[in-house]
Amino acid sequence: MKTPLAWLQLSHERIRLVIALAGIAFADILMFMQFGFRDALYESAVTLHRKIEGDIFLLSPDSTSLIAMDQFSQRRLYQARGIQGVAEIHPIYLDFAIWKNPITAEPRGIMVIGINPESDILDLNGFQENKDKIKLEDTVLFDSASRPEFGPIPELFEKEGRVTTEAGGRQLTVGGLVELGASFGADGNLISSDLNFLRLFGNRDRGLIDVGVIQLKDTANPEVVLAQIRQKLPADVLVFSKEEFVDFEMSYWQDSTAIGFIFTLGAGMGFIVGMVIVYQILYTDVANHLPEYATLKAMGYRNWYLLTVVFQEALILALLGYIPGYGISVILYTMTKSATSLPVIMSVSKAVTVLILTIVMCVGSGAVAIRKLSEADPADIF
Repeated sequence: MKTPLAWLQLSHERIRLVIALAGIAFADILMFMQFGFRDALYESAVTLHRKIEGDIFLLSPDSTSLIAMDQFSQRRLYQARGIQGVAEIHPIYLDFAIWKNPITAEPRGIMVIGINPESDILDLNGFQENKDKIKLEDTVLFDSASRPEFGPIPELFEKEGRVTTEAGGRQLTVGGLVELGASFGADGNLISSDLNFLRLFGNRDRGLIDVGVIQLKDTANPEVVLAQIRQKLPADVLVFSKEEFVDFEMSYWQDSTAIGFIFTLGAGMGFIVGMVIVYQILYTDVANHLPEYATLKAMGYRNWYLLTVVFQEALILALLGYIPGYGISVILYTMTKSATSLPVIMSVSKAVTVLILTIVMCVGSGAVAIRKLSEADPADIF
């Protein structure tokens, strides 16, 4: 059997090996957390988009994202209704109201989503069995996945069967619970009927809506209907497919805000930190064993073998450092999701991405460190 020279060199000084693995694990944790926050930002931003049961969406050209919508005339939605292939149309109202925590009376902004309670437009847990309740005046459905600052609404509702508080200057009753989830733009959500929405926001015009949802017949060709709607409606509305509606929101957070760039930069910083740590370890190891490398050269071993040893060390460091980094990140993801109500989830693609970056980080550092091997000259030893 061949002597595992790479492993023996690394394990010879175990304290230094542990420190190296801790540094790599730290770099991995930093990358995992930054990628996790970035993906949670994008995923939470489009959760509502994906939960809306619709094929084509109408928006105002002045709208930039779900948290910064501009209204347009509902007449555009009725115009689209006359196109062949359209089955149903649904208006959606969006705005923020000041919610008072029923326990502490602390105010906090909450997103209110106004819909027609007769429609099956939202694919949310708890919506179907509770949607009739919002037909009652000043009754809403509360998002149980909202941040805890709004109060222990799910617990109070389960205990008492209803919760009464104030929002937007009106007394509201929570008549049921749904599950949607917080995002970077909205810490919590309420589902209300269109009538209750207009009562809550008295300055809103019923004829002005934020999102128009179009459902198509099963036999309709979505691309053909989409083209016809775009041709028929004037330029004062944007017409999107569902995929384009999601991409519209994504592009806002990716291109129009600094948040996505900051998280990506943080992941890059973690990668650089890891490279520096691994380079220092490998460079020191090569420098400390130059006489041994020179001896191996004198015995007939070629440079490619010595380079292989260094690269083996880099791979060992990458794999051993990745394991604790991954495990700790899974725990941190769970804690973060519980504390923020954001979808910080460990996915296979994320785990593979960080593993590949870790290997590249360590092998790249090894490629820089092996330059020291050129100084291993047998003539200096003998």
